[in-house]
Amino acid sequence: MATGDTDVKICSHAMLLLGVDEISSFSDGTVRAGIAQAIYPDIRSQILGMYPWSWSMKKVQLAQSATAPVNEFDHAYPLPSDSLSVVPRALFNSTSANAIPQNSGWEVYERAVLTNFDTVVIDYQFSPLEAEMPSYFIQLLKYAMAMHLAEPLTDQITKGQHWERIAFGHASEGGRGGAFRQAASTDGMGQPTSFIADYPLIDSRMTLGGGSIVVG
Repeated sequence: MATGDTDVKICSHAMLLLGVDEISSFSDGTVRAGIAQAIYPDIRSQILGMYPWSWSMKKVQLAQSATAPVNEFDHAYPLPSDSLSVVPRALFNSTSANAIPQNSGWEVYERAVLTNFDTVVIDYQFSPLEAEMPSYFIQLLKYAMAMHLAEPLTDQITKGQHWERIAFGHASEGGRGGAFRQAASTDGMGQPTSFIADYPLIDSRMTLGGGSIVVG
């Protein structure tokens, strides 16, 4: 893990890559700090959501809501407040060690799992502290921040394009090349094959293996 890394340090190093002065904090009074503070959380969440990074996954049994759904299903299970997306990575209807994912019989509406299951356990993705992120992901964040900071800090679009290629490869790779591909490959070592597959950002309405996701 990249012990000692912080959001400010990541943004500062991205600025060094662009040839501009570092910042000491997000509140140091500089325009650079204000811009970095404004865009960094969204960039971090976006890149976390692009792939099921093994160190950003949690497994938890959901608590049943006291309020039942209006129709169709008997139970509602609110998603954890730190869940990055509106859909679990996997859903189980048992706490047993040999439980298998349930691909039907549930849907997500207004950040709650609606189902007739009496027990719901999910795998989901969250955002760890930067100090808990591995170095290969920290480096990817620095490249991505350099890409997004390039135009507002240097007024040079070509610098942004350069760091975009470094971070995500050429356009033909669909944002899955460069440092992102290397980081995903490193993270996938020792993980099940399914972890290496593409993991696009969640649309506002979609179906995942029979589980319908509806954002209210």
